[in-house]
Amino acid sequence: MREELLAVIEKNSRMDLKELAVILGVREVDVVNELEAMEKEGIICGYHTLVNWEKTSNEKVTALIEVRVTPQRGQGFDSMAERIYRYPEVRSVYLISGGFDLMVILEGKTLREVSSFVSDKLSTLDRVLSTSTHFILKKYKDHGTIFVQKTEDEREMITP
Repeated sequence: MREELLAVIEKNSRMDLKELAVILGVREVDVVNELEAMEKEGIICGYHTLVNWEKTSNEKVTALIEVRVTPQRGQGFDSMAERIYRYPEVRSVYLISGGFDLMVILEGKTLREVSSFVSDKLSTLDRVLSTSTHFILKKYKDHGTIFVQKTEDEREMITP
């Protein structure tokens, strides 16, 4: 039941507990107990709402920052990742393969604010060797959700 429950709530964490129980063919109390157990075990780490900020009046800038660092002896990349993820502007930090070591996703109100964070805070950390900043200009799909709905061309075709 655990994997099936996770698969369902990953797509819709707001689903009613009764509905979850019906889908899984178990009692509602079993769903509640399983969710609580997975929260305590750290399997379920949080519940989030995916927002299309482009459809609101709230201006946000999101950037992907590739970071090359010198790993620390005995700690690898973990201590640097922790220093970086403690900043409130930072949304996510990932250890990645390739030419860079960490992928940092951060948000700000303006391009200048994000650029300032990178140049004044991130790039100046000891052990940071280099960064590469990529601004997200438009989201097409995020967390499995398509943001851009294709519209049908309603113009009438004219043939000679």
